[in-house]
Amino acid sequence: MTGRERILAVLAGQKADHLPSMPITMMFAADVLGVKYERYARDYKVMADAQVKTAEMFGFDHVSTIGPPPPETADQGAKVEWYEDQPPSMMEAEALIEDRSALGREKTRGPISGERIENRVRGIELLRQRVGRELLVEGWASGPCAAAADLRGLNRLMTDFHDDPEFVHDLFDFALEGAIRFATVQIEAGADSIGIGDAAASLVGPRIYREFVWPGEKKLVDAIHAQGAKVRLHICGNTRRILEDIGRLGCDLVDIDFLVPLEEARARMGPAQTLSGNLDPVREVRNGTPETIARTLEARREAAGAQWIVAAGCEIVRDTRYENVRALTGFAKAHTVGTGAPI
Repeated sequence: MTGRERILAVLAGQKADHLPSMPITMMFAADVLGVKYERYARDYKVMADAQVKTAEMFGFDHVSTIGPPPPETADQGAKVEWYEDQPPSMMEAEALIEDRSALGREKTRGPISGERIENRVRGIELLRQRVGRELLVEGWASGPCAAAADLRGLNRLMTDFHDDPEFVHDLFDFALEGAIRFATVQIEAGADSIGIGDAAASLVGPRIYREFVWPGEKKLVDAIHAQGAKVRLHICGNTRRILEDIGRLGCDLVDIDFLVPLEEARARMGPAQTLSGNLDPVREVRNGTPETIARTLEARREAAGAQWIVAAGCEIVRDTRYENVRALTGFAKAHTVGTGAPI
C-alpha cells in the first residue's frame, strides 16, 4: 500500500498493511533541510522541499503544510511579527479587531486573498506534484476559536465570552467564513485532507465550547467533507472536559495531546473515532530512546484500540534525535492494523 492508501484505509475503518504514521513536523522539517524557519514558513518551495525530504528520510505516510502564521487571518490583516529562526507571533497589542466596531468594517472587504494564502496554495500544488498519490497531502486551516483569537487578541476574546457574547458569535461567523474559503482553495489545489488547528479551544470550559466553538467547528468540518476531503482536528492542550463534544464533530482523525490519557479519549469518544498521538513530544520523544519509545507506543496502541495512527501529541521538537523519530515509524511499520500485534 502507499502511504496515502494506508491512511485513508484506517480512516475508513478498513484493513491496512501496517499502522500509518503522521507526526507533525515544522521546525524539525526546516532543520532537516538546513534552512531557517522563516524561509520555511514564507516560501512554499522551501516548505515542499523540507516536507518531502523529511517524509522520505523517516518514512512518514503524509506531507503537510501546517505552520504559522495562519494565512487566512494574516491575509485578513492580522499583524504578524517575524523571527529568523523561530515561529512568528501574532501581535495582540495591534490586533486587527482590537476595537469591536472594526468587525463591521472588515466584513465589507469581501473574500480574503493575499500573499500568505497564495503561498499555501502553491505549496499544496507542488506537494501534490512531488508525491503524486504515494503520500497523503494535508492542508491546514484555523478553527474558529484560534482564528478569532488571532483577529481580536486572545485575552480580549476570553473576556468577550462573558462581556459581549453576541459580538463573539459575529466574530466567529466572520472567522469561519475565512476558514471555509481557505480550506476550499487548498482542496481545489490538491489537498486530500485539511487539518483544523484550534488550540485556543482548549482554554475554554464545556459551556463556552458548546455554545460558541463547537457549532463553528462543526460547520467547518461539514464544509470540508462536502468537498470530498478528510478532516484532522488538532487542539493542543488539555481537552478532557470536551472530549465527548469533539467526538460528535464527525472528524476523520482527532489528535490527542499528551495531557489527555489516550484510554480516556477512547472511552469518551467511542470505538469508531480514529485517534492519533499522544506521546509527550519532549519527555517521551525528544528525551527518550528508541527502546523507551517502542514500549510507550505499545501501551498507547493497547489503549487506543484499532482506530489509531502513530504520532506524538503535538509537533516533533526540532532537536529530537533522528533515531527517536525513526522509532515512531519503525513501530508503525512493524505492527498490523486492528490487533496491534507485530507483523
